Amino acid sequence: MNIRDNQADNRFETEVDQITAWLDYQKSDGNLIILHTDVPEALAGRGVGSALVRHAHDVAQAENLKLASRCSFATAWMKKNMK
Repeated sequence: MNIRDNQADNRFETEVDQITAWLDYQKSDGNLIILHTDVPEALAGRGVGSALVRHAHDVAQAENLKLASRCSFATAWMKKNMK
């Protein structure tokens, strides 16, 4: 899955079957904060949201930022997958 960083809108985006899903984020004071994950219903259950959160995690690690979340989906994913 190709995920791009739309820095102008502070979001990671991906397109599947010509449908765009995204994760809004904010970088502040050494943190990458996940604000919201939006995966259209047509893409539900296909791992798109997980891929976006995983990408945010990877970017935070690469940029030496602490990952935080204000998004319930991302928070649940992080609790399950970041042990």
